[in-house]
Amino acid sequence: MRKNNFLRITTYAAVFGLVGGACFQGSNYLYNQVVSGPSVASESKNEAIKVKTTTLSSTDVADSSETGGVSEVAENVLPSIVAIDVTVEQQGQDFFGRTYSQESSGSGSGIIVAQNSKSLFIATNNHVVADAKKVTVTFNDGSKADATVKGTDSDADLAVVSVPMSELDSKVLKNIKVATLGDSDKVKVGNQAIAIGNALGYGTSVTVGYISAKDREINTEDATMKLIQTDAAINPGNSGGALVDAKGAVIGINSAKFADESVEGMGFAIPVSTAVPIINDIIDSEKVDKADQGYLGIMGTDVESEYAEYYNIPEGVFIKEVKEGSPAAQAGMKKGDILVKIDGKDVKTMAGLQEKLEKLKAGNQVEIVVKRSDNGEYKEKTLKVTLGNKPADTAENSTGDSQADSGTNTQERGNAGRDENRNKSFTE
Repeated sequence: MRKNNFLRITTYAAVFGLVGGACFQGSNYLYNQVVSGPSVASESKNEAIKVKTTTLSSTDVADSSETGGVSEVAENVLPSIVAIDVTVEQQGQDFFGRTYSQESSGSGSGIIVAQNSKSLFIATNNHVVADAKKVTVTFNDGSKADATVKGTDSDADLAVVSVPMSELDSKVLKNIKVATLGDSDKVKVGNQAIAIGNALGYGTSVTVGYISAKDREINTEDATMKLIQTDAAINPGNSGGALVDAKGAVIGINSAKFADESVEGMGFAIPVSTAVPIINDIIDSEKVDKADQGYLGIMGTDVESEYAEYYNIPEGVFIKEVKEGSPAAQAGMKKGDILVKIDGKDVKTMAGLQEKLEKLKAGNQVEIVVKRSDNGEYKEKTLKVTLGNKPADTAENSTGDSQADSGTNTQERGNAGRDENRNKSFTE
């Protein structure tokens, strides 16, 4: 019973201030309300960008226990943290059943993780920027800049936004810096933890606590995530901000909290060692035109963690149908398979699968890992699939209302749960 309660009230440390979320809890995103389709902007390949973790020695960054304390750590880290403001369009219905749309806004946080001569790259949560029409970042010195969503990974709840360096004057550049990323694998329970982010949208703030647990398995309605647990206060607006250690190195990306009247001090962060490879993939990704995007030819549905546990089946995408003659059929994929990986990347939802396919071209050969039932026991099977071109009817419907053929679930998922009718069967 306690586990089920945990599932219901574990919420994102959410974007704060969305219309329709006037009460405190209403501003939190449930894990199952992540938007799917990534917005991807192309980036020059001339300058290699590689986000890396590092192990700091005592002389690299001041240790709060030995020097000026948390204030000195905060002073060193704050130039790497930004506030993120987003504008989204929400759909609603009036008393007479008429559909209308309205703009709403929200706030979250981000971490400056890389830069080259053209762009500044900021890591955040997918649920902060999902479906955003406009993204604005505010740096620690108060200056603002328009940003573009470089890409997202909804399965991992990670995203990267970029700001053109041409928009940043010398004063701003002097006052910001790329964050030092630590090694979250070496973090110990009981270590000091400092959460920095745009809590409640009021501006950057600092809270202090300790690492309560590592590899805490959090069940959400869509998937299971392994996160760092901390008692440092993580509030709405902290999403995408930094959880840092006593030396000021980022060890986690603040993402969720346990929200209940009987509970205090249970916040969660994505381990930075888990996040870095995904962030690098997003930064390295290039835009693929819709007409050139890869096609599998399956109809699938999410295996949510609740059902995975109840029915003792793996999490991933349950294949309801494999279209005859499709790339998936030719590779040997079968109805009843559970797709768990594509090109070495975990797949937990149809939204995540769609995001990954949108970055792959038709004609690309990819390795897909499925789990197939064998006398009640699921065994892994690796399939090599040559992606095809989307059929004409699929391509035509890709931006329409009929999501069953489009391969996207943009209509079904939205910020702040603005569409709670969950039809989770889609075609890829």
